[in-house]
Amino acid sequence: MNHTASNIYLKLESENPGGSIKDRLSIAVIEWAEHFGKLTKGQTVVEASSGNTGIGMAMVCAKKGYPYVCVMSESFSIERRKLMRFLGAKVILTNPAHKGTGMVIKAKELADRHGYFWPNQFENEANAWIHEQTTGPEILGAFQEASISIDHFVCSYGTGGTLLGVGRYLRKHSPKTKIHICEPSNAPMLYSEIPTQYPPSEESGDENGNKYPSTSFESPHPVWRPHLLQGWATDFIPRLVSSATKEQLYDSVLHVGGHDAIETAKKLAMNEGILSGTSGGGTLSAALTLANGLPESKNIVVIIPDTGERYLSTPLFQNIPSDMTDEELQIAMSTPSTPPPPPGLPPVTKKATEWAKKQAESRKVVIFSLEYCEFCWTLTSFLDALGVPYHKIDIDSFIYAKENIGNQYRAALCEWTKCTTFPQFFVSAKFVGGAVDACMMWKKGELQKLFKKSNIKSADGKFNNYSGDPFEFLPKW
Repeated sequence: MNHTASNIYLKLESENPGGSIKDRLSIAVIEWAEHFGKLTKGQTVVEASSGNTGIGMAMVCAKKGYPYVCVMSESFSIERRKLMRFLGAKVILTNPAHKGTGMVIKAKELADRHGYFWPNQFENEANAWIHEQTTGPEILGAFQEASISIDHFVCSYGTGGTLLGVGRYLRKHSPKTKIHICEPSNAPMLYSEIPTQYPPSEESGDENGNKYPSTSFESPHPVWRPHLLQGWATDFIPRLVSSATKEQLYDSVLHVGGHDAIETAKKLAMNEGILSGTSGGGTLSAALTLANGLPESKNIVVIIPDTGERYLSTPLFQNIPSDMTDEELQIAMSTPSTPPPPPGLPPVTKKATEWAKKQAESRKVVIFSLEYCEFCWTLTSFLDALGVPYHKIDIDSFIYAKENIGNQYRAALCEWTKCTTFPQFFVSAKFVGGAVDACMMWKKGELQKLFKKSNIKSADGKFNNYSGDPFEFLPKW
């Protein structure tokens, strides 16, 4: 996909344990806080993040034993929320209309109210320090080892930590390297040359004595607009970016449109086998534009901040189908799709049949299931929603493995019910059917009558006032 004369090298920060470049600042700000006594054992950490820092912080806090709360705008991807919660974090969602500033204000409010530790990634120098100590040396060291010069370095800015840290390192150790910073074309805050005005300190306030939360402003940056590049350019210029500007750590500002970023990320995946988000696609798009304008071949290093899997619910994957396309259907239909042979079940024994019937008679509601069967989960989830008690027997579980006893019971059930699929649902020792049968019976009002006839009730006697569609419990993956 690189049709320029230049060599473009990608630094894949997705290889970090949490999947993004923000893992670096996460460990840095926590260990900085530990070293300087700003974080005590068991204290909750809170941070505002579009997701990648949140995931990195959740990972670090999980390892170190700190509870973690991430404040994130509801506009960012669902995958990020789930990854953080999977790591044990709590995620507080803010109004998208409040933008990045609203996230930061909320984080500061929570820190003040509950005594949480707030690293403040947009201002914390440890954010830049870790890149000066690690990212910069890694890049330059690799090229020096290969005896290759770095002519251009391209990155984007979110907090500004990468720009400030790597910029300082390259200015000192590779002064001929041109440094370029990317921002969205519809939110060109650096290009505007309009600075963000910060309060003098956390304790500053207005003329009436009202205190400003740190990193809050009279108004958001005037040229900022919503954009598709998650993690880039929130609605203010962070202090770390302002520091990089004052220190003259970049030579030019490059601009990228959201659609160009998406298309470049797709090409990177399909042509190079590298999975990136819109952030990486945007940075690479800018680098390709830069390379096209160079008069001769140069070596360009591009930071790819994260991976694409945390963008599945965003416009990046909007046109990627989940069902088979017409072309895929044609491929599928080109062979007969021969089914595999059925599981070999042992002969039916009288003992196994008696066991199955005894179990069916043991409770008013009995479910014979397979332990990790999605349709078995459908039935149990539905009954849980109704509040109906049931007895579930997983005939493929470990306790029935010895001497193939589980398959003996399975063979007996299949012969008795004339049904080879699971779950098998019994009410008052009568075989009702499977998960879909139960859902259909409920929709027709038949299951309610059967429960009433068998005197089967929920704890509240009203089936928890369930009024939904039972098919909502069918597997969705």
